[in-house]
Amino acid sequence: IADNRRVTSVGRDAAESDTIAPATAARQAAAPDAIVREYETRLAARRATLAARERACFRVSNLRLVIAASALVLFIVGGPSHAAWLLVPLAAFVAAAAWHARLLNARDRARSAAGFYERSLARVAGQWPGHGRDGARFADPAHPYAADLDLFGRGSLFELLATSRTSEGDRTLARWLLAPADRPTIGERQEAIRELVPRLDLREAIAVMGDVVETGEHVDVSGLRAWASAPVRLRGTSVRLALAGLATATLAAIIWWGTTGGFAAGLALLLVIQILVAQLFKTRAHEVAEAVEEAAHDLDVLVGLLRTVEAETFTSPLLRRLQGAVANRRRPPSRELARLSTCASLLASRENLLFALPASLVMWTTQWAFTVDAWRARVGPDLVQWLDAIGELEALLALSTLAFEHPDYVWPDVVDAAPLVVADDLAHPAMPAGAVANDLALGDDPVRLCIVSGSNMSGKSTWLRTIGANVILALAGAPVRASRFRLSPVDVGAAISIQDSLADGRSKFFTEVRRLAQVSQLAADRDGRVLFLFDEILGGTNSHDRRIGAEAVLANLVRRGAIGLATTHDLALGEMADRLSPAAVNVHFEDQFGADGLIFDYRIRPGVVRTSNALALMRSVGLDV
Repeated sequence: IADNRRVTSVGRDAAESDTIAPATAARQAAAPDAIVREYETRLAARRATLAARERACFRVSNLRLVIAASALVLFIVGGPSHAAWLLVPLAAFVAAAAWHARLLNARDRARSAAGFYERSLARVAGQWPGHGRDGARFADPAHPYAADLDLFGRGSLFELLATSRTSEGDRTLARWLLAPADRPTIGERQEAIRELVPRLDLREAIAVMGDVVETGEHVDVSGLRAWASAPVRLRGTSVRLALAGLATATLAAIIWWGTTGGFAAGLALLLVIQILVAQLFKTRAHEVAEAVEEAAHDLDVLVGLLRTVEAETFTSPLLRRLQGAVANRRRPPSRELARLSTCASLLASRENLLFALPASLVMWTTQWAFTVDAWRARVGPDLVQWLDAIGELEALLALSTLAFEHPDYVWPDVVDAAPLVVADDLAHPAMPAGAVANDLALGDDPVRLCIVSGSNMSGKSTWLRTIGANVILALAGAPVRASRFRLSPVDVGAAISIQDSLADGRSKFFTEVRRLAQVSQLAADRDGRVLFLFDEILGGTNSHDRRIGAEAVLANLVRRGAIGLATTHDLALGEMADRLSPAAVNVHFEDQFGADGLIFDYRIRPGVVRTSNALALMRSVGLDV
């Protein structure tokens, strides 16, 4: 939360409550000037290129009109007797059309590159919330911390990080955020991300692939994954050869009949045989055709991604292993996918009205359906592996973007030890540049539990989210917003944003109790290797039951070896820290309320808070209390 912010109005009171989702603070930490200058320089260059490409496209478009008009004039003046001369403007028109198509592609790439840097500048300026992919489809209400740490949704950690080009990258990034990695995996990811940090050209090259990147949209390849894993419907090399032979014979008979008028009976017989064969395979052939056409959208992006991975030179073990996963065939994967793209396009051409009749004469749909399924039988299992590798590479590139834009973030020191989280100058990665940083020490000395007290809006809930978000980043292999960060691999369990459910008939208190039981079971299953973050623990019941229940839950977690924090407004709960000492300590946030309003400094201090601002807040908005 911004340093020494003063709250003087009801609107700001509500907007800056200590229970607010961190990412709604409007902007993240500002990027260094050097990063902004690099982005601005590249954006200016891409915009200049775009303007030049648009001018060139305009000129060639006019040239095509001139050529077409010239052909029309030539026909009018020369008449049908000089129609042969029309071949000259026709050839010129075709050449100009091909040139125009290349210029349009170059223009679109320049526009995509400009969009890439525009989004990058918006991100480093903190204008990213609500403009990216929020990952809501990955949200799971039963997950032990996803909703509580605002991993998904508008202004979420996922939206900040999600710069992937395909749905595979999004899926992998979400999986890394939802499932902490072990120490060797974290080390491998850190090394790979460090190697990718300076490769801005690589990130730009991937961003401009395809035809929808101008708005930062991603390519959904989940259908392609499902198609590659589905059973093959049409098998048999001998059947394919027989079909090809039958089609060739039919085509030869048509040519012979058209030139000589003979072999009409044989041609009729061949056509009847073709009709029968096509009917035999009709259902399966159409199923294959429709499935591959649905799955093969935007294959050019995947072809480009694979070609990029094939051409890059990597040194870190993880990146080399990912590169090896897409280099496990004699024919490069990019060529294999390009062939599938060609097959899918040829299959789709059957829907062209002008081509439908000649296509039916050679069993076009049946033959290409067999070819596509032969490709699936031969390459399908490898395609799933390629998609996995692309997803991991894109997730690594997304985290390398965070590291590139924030060189002041530190790489966590991940150690094999009892549950441990120690940090200096820790702040939330989605908060403003002026966010107040605080220190944390759990597990590095006898302290395993912090009871956090404080008045409303003082920063208690935000502090829990700050710790959780950075731990999740660290366990995904990313850098964190701190000057020092040391931790051991832990599972995270949180009860911060607990909500009731009318549909499920569950009260907020019962939902919280179930979450506490879930975290307690997690600590038992993981031998205490758990970080718990509880906000206003058991605040939905009376003071007597809350004190007894909260102390029992926290004491059991500490006894199992877990570490964590619990916030409270109930000053009596602070007494449990004395009973659990030295494993537990009291810390607090405080405020001052004067004539000018309520002032917070958001600094953590030792001990229990001795002030309360609830009545003062109520009076400040006109309530008669």
